[in-house]
Amino acid sequence: MVYAIVKAGGRQEKVSVGDVVVMDQVRGAVGDSVELRPLMLVDGEKVTTGADDLAKVTVTAEIVRPEKGKKITIMKFKNKTGYRKRQGHRQKLTRIKVTGITN
Repeated sequence: MVYAIVKAGGRQEKVSVGDVVVMDQVRGAVGDSVELRPLMLVDGEKVTTGADDLAKVTVTAEIVRPEKGKKITIMKFKNKTGYRKRQGHRQKLTRIKVTGITN
């Protein structure tokens, strides 16, 4: 089984061909191809972690659709002063499908 550990936004994800991953927003239209930076490649029993060897490895993915994360609320409150502040946030995400890992 061939899989790679790639840098996806601020996190690391374990991916293989055909996997669908949700990561931080990537610029591009639906159907565009994206190249992910591999940090480690496992090809059967062989593990590749060297920077020189990983420079030859390419992990390609296709943008499936843009998404938004779940809504979080931020509340600020100070006692006895009447100060209250409410703010919401939804992280912009992108769903991608890994199409190839080439060595």
